[in-house]
Amino acid sequence: MAQKAATSVGRKVSLARRGEGASSGRIGTVIGQMHHVVLDCPEPADLAAFYSALLGLPVTYRDDDWVVVAASTTSSGLAFQRAPGHQPPTWPDPAVPQQFHLDIMVEDVAAAGPRVLALGAVKLAGDNVYADPAGHPFCLIPRPTWAPPIPGDF
Repeated sequence: MAQKAATSVGRKVSLARRGEGASSGRIGTVIGQMHHVVLDCPEPADLAAFYSALLGLPVTYRDDDWVVVAASTTSSGLAFQRAPGHQPPTWPDPAVPQQFHLDIMVEDVAAAGPRVLALGAVKLAGDNVYADPAGHPFCLIPRPTWAPPIPGDF
């Protein structure tokens, strides 16, 4: 029975990937939509200020334990929640894994590096790998040709 169910699910996924049996780009029906990517950190306001400056987006909500950075009060974005005892990742040492990382598109990776350091980032091992002030790793990547130009001089 389990094998039959797995085969059925596999067929639905295969059909969805080919654009059959579901709208193209979706697997099955939509259950929900992403609201925010939430980062645990020791000081939400400080980390939100870092990402606000890095991404050029405003802080749209703030309380003592939760701060949001997004394009507007009605759009999804990054949220920062207070996590007492937060242990930052120890990249590249897997003792405390990276947990997640963000890829940040920039026009000029070489020019963006010193700017993120000036905001409070720390350079980590690897090409264009940094940590935000709470220790979460992120990568600077060149803007792909399919993405619209990034406003400003980044």
